[in-house]
Amino acid sequence: MNYETRTLKIAVMPENEPIFANGVTEIKIVDESGGEFIEVSQCNDDNDGKIQIDPTEWPHIREAINKMIKECRNNK
Repeated sequence: MNYETRTLKIAVMPENEPIFANGVTEIKIVDESGGEFIEVSQCNDDNDGKIQIDPTEWPHIREAINKMIKECRNNK
């Protein structure tokens, strides 16, 4: 049987912050049986499901999203 290694999640955060810190943005590849897509989420205490992006972090988040989009498999 052949195996592969895939990166399925990237975290974007300020340097030296723990991965559970408020404002950490996660970009991950998910598949709910209809093909792979990207899910973006943040770890925040009380943001009602909103994603809040500081202008200085946007280039890093955009780069991570673009990278993960390229990694999605075309399941058609």
